[in-house]
Amino acid sequence: MKHSSAACFVMFWAAAAAAQEPLSAIDWLDEIETVALPAPYGSIPSEPPAADAITRPDVTVTPLEAPRADAVGLLTGATTGLPATLWQASPTPALIRHLESLPDMPLPAVQALYYTLLLAEADAPADAGRAAGFLSARIETLRRFGAVEPALALVERAGGAVPRLFDQWLELSLLNGTEDRACEALANKPSLTKSLSARIFCTARTGDWNTAVLTYHGATALGALGEPDATLLALFLDPELIETIDPPPPREDVTVLQFRLFEAVGAALSTRNLPRAFAMADLRGTAGWKAEIEAAERLARTGALASSRLLGLYTAREPAASGGVWDRAAAVQALDSALTADAPDAVADALPAMWSAAREMQLETVMADLFAERLLRMTLPDRARALVLEIALLSPLYETAARTLDPATPRQRFAVGLAQGAPSADKATTATETAIADGFARTGPAPEHQPLLDADRLGEAILNAATQLDAHAEATRDGLGAALATLRAIGLEETARRASLQITLLEDMR
Repeated sequence: MKHSSAACFVMFWAAAAAAQEPLSAIDWLDEIETVALPAPYGSIPSEPPAADAITRPDVTVTPLEAPRADAVGLLTGATTGLPATLWQASPTPALIRHLESLPDMPLPAVQALYYTLLLAEADAPADAGRAAGFLSARIETLRRFGAVEPALALVERAGGAVPRLFDQWLELSLLNGTEDRACEALANKPSLTKSLSARIFCTARTGDWNTAVLTYHGATALGALGEPDATLLALFLDPELIETIDPPPPREDVTVLQFRLFEAVGAALSTRNLPRAFAMADLRGTAGWKAEIEAAERLARTGALASSRLLGLYTAREPAASGGVWDRAAAVQALDSALTADAPDAVADALPAMWSAAREMQLETVMADLFAERLLRMTLPDRARALVLEIALLSPLYETAARTLDPATPRQRFAVGLAQGAPSADKATTATETAIADGFARTGPAPEHQPLLDADRLGEAILNAATQLDAHAEATRDGLGAALATLRAIGLEETARRASLQITLLEDMR
C-alpha cells in the first residue's frame, strides 16, 4: 500500500470533516429546552429556590469508578430542583427497562423532561455495579433521540477511556466529527475495544500508518475482519484502490465507523433512512443545504437541535427549486420576512403556509417557539388571530396568549383554561379533554405512583408518569389524568400544562 498518498488522503478528509465546528455540549444546554422544579423536591420552605441558569460542567476524560460514573450528569440539582437521591433507591435493571421503552418521538414537553432526567447529576442506584450500566443506558437513550453532543459530554465526563464506555465514546465522537481524542486513547491502549476495525482506523487517524497497515494485513490473514469492514478499510488505507475496486454495498445495520469509512472513500451514505443520531453527520459542513435542512428537521423534532439552528438553515439562502423541503424553507422565509418588515397583512398571508409546513413535519412546537413572541407583539387581521392563538398556546408564552387572545373554537376555549392551570370539565368536548380536566382537579399523586414516591424512587415515579402521559394516544385515556396528577404533585406543573396543551391542540394532527 502506498502510505504517502493514503496519508494525504486522510489529512484532506479530516480537514473536510472539520469544516464546521460541532456544537459543544455547553452550547447545546444553553439552547435546548429542559425543565426544573420550582424548588428542590422535598425541600423545606426556607431552602433557596432552584437556580435559573444552567451550571456549566467542566468536561474531563478521567475514568471514574463505575458507581461514580453512573452518577455523572451535566445538570446539577441546583439547576433541576431534583434531589441527589433521584435514582438511588431504584434497581438498575428497572431503570434501564424504563429508558429502553421510551418512545422514539415523545411529546415535546415530555421530551424536555426526559432530557432533564437523562442529564441530571444524581447519586448512582444503590445496586450500581462495575459496568456503569445505568450511564450507558442514559447515553444510548440520548443517542436514540439524536442528542449526540450531550451524550458525548456525559461519556467524556465519566472518562471514556475505559473498556465499558469506550465504544460509545468513539461512536459518538465519529458522529460528531471529533474523534481525535478517542482515537489517540485507543492508539495508546488497544485493549479499550474488541473491534479490530476501530483499532486499525484509529491507528491510521493518529498517524501511525505502518502499524495500521500491518494490523490490517494480520487481521485479514486470520479472517478476523468481516465485510464490509475489510474492503472499506482497504480503500481507506490505500485510496488508489478506489480506481479499481468498488465500495461494498452498505448493509441495513451500518455501523457508525462503516458510515464514516464510506464517506472517507468517496461513497458517502444518505442519513435519511439511518437512525436519527446519524443526522448529526450532515451538520458538519460537509453535506448540501437540502441534506442539512432535512437532518436539522429530524433532530429538531426530538428537541436534539435548537429551533434557532433550524431557522438559520431554513433562511440561509434562496430555495433552489420547489416542492418538499424547498417549499418548507420558502414558507418559513416568507413569514420571517413579513415579521421583520412589520407587515401585518403579509404575516396573515404567510402564516397558513408556514403552519401547514410545520404540521407536515411535526414541527409545530418548534415553529411556535420561533415565532410566537413576534406574532403576539403584532396587531394582526382578524383572519389570522385564531391561528396565532393556537400557535402561541404551543409556545412557552402560553399563559400570555391565554390572557390576551380570544378563543374562537370550543377546543381553544378549553385550551385557554388549561393554559391558566384550570381546565374546565364543563368545557371539555372530547374524552381526552375530560381526562385532562380530571388530572388537574386532583390534589395529590395518583395511587399507582404513590408507592414509588413513598419508597424514595422519585426518578422512577417521574418516568412512570411521563411515559404514561406520552403513551395516551396509543392506549386508553384512563392513565392520562393519573399521570398529570402525579407530575403536578411533584412540582412539574409547567410540564403538565404544556404536555396537555400539546395533546389537546395536536392530537388530531398525528
